[in-house]
Amino acid sequence: MPTSAPPTPSRNYTPVLQRLRARGTRDEVMRAVVNTLWDQFHAQGVSWVGFYTVDPTNPEHLVLGPRRDKPACSPIELHGACGRCFTSRRPLVVTDVAKLGTGYIACDPRDRSEVVVPAFNPGGSVWGVLDVDSHETNAFDVADAMALMRMLRHVALSAHLEETENDVVVV
Repeated sequence: MPTSAPPTPSRNYTPVLQRLRARGTRDEVMRAVVNTLWDQFHAQGVSWVGFYTVDPTNPEHLVLGPRRDKPACSPIELHGACGRCFTSRRPLVVTDVAKLGTGYIACDPRDRSEVVVPAFNPGGSVWGVLDVDSHETNAFDVADAMALMRMLRHVALSAHLEETENDVVVV
């Protein structure tokens, strides 16, 4: 069955892709991704951008990596949105964090929605997630998740070969 074309994101990710290259260490590339996404989308309702990676001392936790523009919770358990994305290996769009109930980890109580995408090692395991938050409900959609997945692949932070909009979980 042919796959449909991915939806067009409401945000323009072209300038992000043009600015980013797969150069440097993983940490350097993550920092470049975070800074570029923040610079491009902060004025469009993005309140936080960051990576969480597996805690080397406890694989049941994720620890904060490069982020903008404020601190966040770390370490976090796998029951929140980031953990759910990490364990399911699927992008997650949370249209309203209230829908997650006790499953939501509130680092900033003003956040109302988020999009989280997994980053894959070449062998297929997930090494971390990219999390983007907003103080507005319904700030992200499937197109954002798809564009962020393509961006991670573009900068060699993810070896995921292909994604479809059916892969994205929307809550």
